Amino acid sequence: MPEARSEMLPHVRKAIDSRSAVADPTDGRKVNLVTDRPQILGLGVMLGGALVAAGCAASARNDSDSSPRNRCAEEIRLILERQAQAWNDGDIDAFMVPYWHSPDLTFSSGGKVTRGWRATLDRYRQRYPNREAMGRLTFSDLEITMPSRSVALVLGRWRLDRAQPIGGNFSLVLRREAGKWIIIHDHTSTDQP
Repeated sequence: MPEARSEMLPHVRKAIDSRSAVADPTDGRKVNLVTDRPQILGLGVMLGGALVAAGCAASARNDSDSSPRNRCAEEIRLILERQAQAWNDGDIDAFMVPYWHSPDLTFSSGGKVTRGWRATLDRYRQRYPNREAMGRLTFSDLEITMPSRSVALVLGRWRLDRAQPIGGNFSLVLRREAGKWIIIHDHTSTDQP
């Protein structure tokens, strides 16, 4: 967290020193601190968001249980636990809650790409029409990597215990938006018998 603040300080110092303008980090324009209130508000929201997101930044120097990286990994593990519980309760709608509710969501499996939240939900409903087909879901061997402050990559294994058990590997890409982690891409493969 201290590093995130020090990265922001040059912009803050420049604003204080000039007392009238600061470079907008998104396009390099000068923003007048007195007359450009909407831009200043937007810049403040961006800077504040960066500091909040820094709370989940990967911190290679701090591996304590309370490090930002570990807190984010725990949040993501909880999401997956809730998903497994929803699945095991037979509630595909609740299972889909953490997925990006967007036509830009991608789900790759079996050599095909499904695009969009609704299409992904429909795919799950078609492949798993009842509790017997759904079986009991477990996730294991989770590896959570934070390539940036607001992006996570999750690798793991999944298993459905049912009359004919199946399982395989998965990878998820999650993005932090409005303080919540959402799954924006899911790639799932099934082990060959």
